[in-house]
Formats: sequence, C-alpha cells, structure tokens
Amino acid sequence: MSFEAINPANGKTIATYPGTPKENFDQLLNAAVEAQTAWAREPFAKRAQVLRRAAELLRQQAVDLAKLMAGEMGKPVAQGRSEVEKCAWVCDYYAEHGEDFLADESIESDAQNSYVAYRPLGLVLAVMPWNFPFWQVFRFAAPALMAGNGGLLKHASNVPGCALAIERIWQDAGLPEHVFTSLLISSEDVEELIADARVKAVTLTGSTPAGRAVASLAGEHLKKSVLELGGSDAYVILEDADLERAADLCVESRMINSGQSCIAAKRFIVVEPIRRRFEELVLERILQVRMADPFDDEADIGPMARHDLRDELHEQVQKSLEAGARKQTGGLVPEGPGAYYPPTLLTEVKPGMPAYDQELFGPVAAILPAADEDDAVRIANDSVFGLGAAVFTGDLQRGERLAADRLDAGCCFVNDFVRSDPRLPFGGIKESGYGRELSRHGIREFVNIKTVYIK
Repeated sequence: MSFEAINPANGKTIATYPGTPKENFDQLLNAAVEAQTAWAREPFAKRAQVLRRAAELLRQQAVDLAKLMAGEMGKPVAQGRSEVEKCAWVCDYYAEHGEDFLADESIESDAQNSYVAYRPLGLVLAVMPWNFPFWQVFRFAAPALMAGNGGLLKHASNVPGCALAIERIWQDAGLPEHVFTSLLISSEDVEELIADARVKAVTLTGSTPAGRAVASLAGEHLKKSVLELGGSDAYVILEDADLERAADLCVESRMINSGQSCIAAKRFIVVEPIRRRFEELVLERILQVRMADPFDDEADIGPMARHDLRDELHEQVQKSLEAGARKQTGGLVPEGPGAYYPPTLLTEVKPGMPAYDQELFGPVAAILPAADEDDAVRIANDSVFGLGAAVFTGDLQRGERLAADRLDAGCCFVNDFVRSDPRLPFGGIKESGYGRELSRHGIREFVNIKTVYIK
C-alpha cells in the first residue's frame, strides 16, 4: 500500500510514499514499548531538553514545513509559518511547566504519608487530521512525551510527508528512536492497533463519526481515549457590541485555514436591532478576502484540502439556499483546476438548513437572526456540537455571565475569536468530544493518577 501526496491547488501528485507493512506491526510495537519504557525512566530535565530542541528545529525549518503543508493540503504559507511557531510554543511550554504539572501531590489521610503520583501510561496512539497537520500532532505529542509516554501517529492519508517530517523532527531533537513513530497506515488498521495490549490509550482529532468509531473500539478494549471532534461554533453578537471589531474577528476566524477548522466561527447569531448593519459589515470584509495559490504570500485562503470536501461543502450550501437561505456572495464552484471554493456569506439561515444544523467545513459564513439575548443563547445552544462559542458585547459582566453560565461549549470567549492556547485547556462537550488537551489538564489525560499510601 502506498500514500500519495496530491497538491489540491492543481490536482498533481507531489510524491508517493510506501505504507507501513502490516507484517511489521509486531516488531514496531515491541520496539516502541522498549523505547518508551526507557524514556519513562529519563528525568524531566532530559525530556525538557528534547522538547526545547524540537522547538528550535521547528523554528529553523518553519519556511520549509509551511511549504510542505501548502503542497499537501493547501494551507497558505503565511498561515503555515504561524502554525509551526505555535508548535514550537507548545514544546517550550511543556518543557518549562511539565515537571510542575506532574509533581507528586501530598494529601492528608490516616497514613504516615499519602500522596498522588502522576506516571506515564505507555504507548498512546494518535489518530490525527489533515487540517492543521503539525499543530494537531504537537499539541498531543509535547505533553504526552514530556509525561514519559511514547507516541504512535496515524496521520491523515493526504499528508504523509508531514507525518514523516514530524517524526524526523523528534528524532533530530534527540528523542530516542521508536519513542515516537509515524505509521503510514489505512484507517482500517487503526482497529488492530487499538485492540493491541501494547497500546495503552488513544486520542483522535477528527470528525464525529470517526470519534464514535474510535470511542467504541477504545471502550471495548477498556482504554482511555480523548476526542476532539467537529464543531459549529456560535458567535453571539449583541446590540451593545463594537460591530466593526466583531465583524473583523468573526470573518478572520471563519476564514482561517480556508475555513477548515473545528473552532472556526461558523454561525454568527445576531440580535435584530443590529442585524442588518452587521450583515453589511461582514459582507464588506468577506469581499476583501483573497483566494489564491497557497504559495502566494498574499493569499488569505487557498484551495480546500480535497475535491470531495469542496463538493460536499457546495452541496450543503446549495441545500441551504433551496431551503430559504439567501446568498450574499460566493456559493459558486470556480472554473479551472484545484479544489477552490470562494468566500461565501449566507443570511436568513434557520433550522432545517445544513448551514444551521451541520458543520460547514470551509469558507462559508452563516448569519442567523435572533430576537434578543435569550433567543440568541437558545439558538447558539441548539446544536449537537459544543466545542467553542463566543459573545460580543460592550458589557464585560454580561459577556462573562453568558460565557461562563449560559453557552454550552468547552471553550467560551468574550470579544475575541476562539483559539487554542497551550496555557488553557482545550476540548468540547456533546458531539464535539470529551477530554481536554493543553495546559495542566492536557498533560494529565494520559497518566496513571496513582494513590501512594504508606503506613
């Protein structure tokens, strides 16, 4: 089995990579277990040294890695460089804080001494997506490796070059061989790995159907799992918001990575008194978004990652229009090569339309009318997803109340767009998954929270 890297801007094959033979699985897993066992005995200072060196290498190679992403999945190179820098940041963050996050915690009891120890689980299988091909992996790998675990990466099939580049970075940073391994395998092979007793846990970032499948398999084999799945983030725009700033941030969030982000702003829920003005402001900004070849430094968005994804998005747009949504711009498949889809704005979006009920994974913004604050919150929570949400208001106490107590999502922001940050826990609820990545919460997901009692 082989894996092709195809440039979504022109449909041409960039490179072909041989897959990992199934007959090698046993040998690879044995080597990974042996290597992880030795890695877990290394002091935190040694692990931190490797993470800091990985950060240095990422920064040194940022341009080349951005070009690799642009070629394999169409990310504009400027955004690719930012993604690589964020990966370096998460490595530095856990190098600095990982030991403190996993320090033993003394707890009073009737014992002479009792405490909680955090110890690595072993090999963690990561099933990762193509949309942020470096960041998604490093936000799992940096804390997992700092905790003393080993990593097995099953990356998306359309970014094989990225998968192998990540493995090389870790090896060049001084991580012992086999502690982190990229496996070029099919989705069907994941089941065999989850079932293997040498794999102790699994994490997946991807679609909700993929999450259901992995959660089911992990549950069958009684293994810890963390899932970061789809999202249809609601951004509530209230009548006292700074509309110019809100429009800027909403459009920026919606168009990042050509709209292919789980935490992109997907539903703009606007109260009636300011809806028409907000629609005008959003349209102005969307018309300024530049769609171009991802290697063009001036590109705001590039092609979508694959033609089938572009076609699926277009079908969702068309069905929304047929159900009564209004198209303000975009919504037409461009002529010529490449999986391009133009920046699109839909208004009058209501229940029963894909733009209301489903995740639109591409550069399509949807504006949903709401009567007032309560109605806006109701609409925001009227979703199977619960990854991120935001509220824009001039009253910070009002915004905090809505974010903390009323919006159903794992990450709720006030007057800014939702993003992941190594310092803050990241993850969702409902069909957006469970568990948390990043911060102290993320590094503790894949450890044995062990009680030690001495009397």
